[in-house]
Amino acid sequence: MAIGVFDSGVGGLSVHRSLVERFPKADFVYLADQANTPYGGRPGEEIVALTKAGCERLFDEGCSLVVLACNTAASVALRRLQQTWLPGCRKALGRPVNVLGIVVPTIEAATGLPWEHEAERRGEKVEKLDIVGVFSTPATTNSRVYEIEVDKRRQDVAVFSEPCPELARMIETGAGAHELARTVEGHVKALKARIGRAPDRAILGCTHYEIVADLFRQALPPGTPLIHQPAATADALARYIERHPEYDAGSGGARRFLTTGEPGPQNGLVSTFWGAPIVFEKA
Repeated sequence: MAIGVFDSGVGGLSVHRSLVERFPKADFVYLADQANTPYGGRPGEEIVALTKAGCERLFDEGCSLVVLACNTAASVALRRLQQTWLPGCRKALGRPVNVLGIVVPTIEAATGLPWEHEAERRGEKVEKLDIVGVFSTPATTNSRVYEIEVDKRRQDVAVFSEPCPELARMIETGAGAHELARTVEGHVKALKARIGRAPDRAILGCTHYEIVADLFRQALPPGTPLIHQPAATADALARYIERHPEYDAGSGGARRFLTTGEPGPQNGLVSTFWGAPIVFEKA
């Protein structure tokens, strides 16, 4: 058995790395759907179908848990798959399997509250709002998942999202540092203009963006805290596995990297981020 990590491309390696550090003895299979990346501009039904296909492949590879290390997939497809597909999938496979996402851990980190918590609506005036900026793909922005779920839990936290249509593709294809910095600066400027000031905190709501987190730090006011999805996801998965020992993560420390795109070495930016060259197999 193993833990599967799924993303539309290589951005999910930021989550994968945190998971490997947290579970060094576990077996992992990473699947990048590079043949169809990016997901952010696709219709919802396509995102659901592609995410389901990725999960099926990882279950076929022996994974008991799949982590959607993709905000777009987690925002658009996860709940649908959990409600309508997973029950039948478990029955067909005859073993425990589940699909988890990165949005829930991120919202828990942003609010400081467990997912189960919902705030009481008392109509009290909030003296000071904590403004959280979310940089994400258009599909994640359009889902309004961060605005809706944070508002359920904290009335003193306001969320403003900035869609970044080209950024994931640019990172995926190894765009130059200057071009990436200019794009990030443009999105930070646009978000500040919409809010009327800089956000108090920021969520990098696409796992690709962790690879260029330093560019966001440079573009945002000094000291602006970033809520890191990889660490939040690793913490949440550790708690989940402790509560659900029926999911076998393996114990051999195996690491496999699969892609629906062109197999072989990936771009230098990814290798630098991961700390070593990565060679992908054909999925």
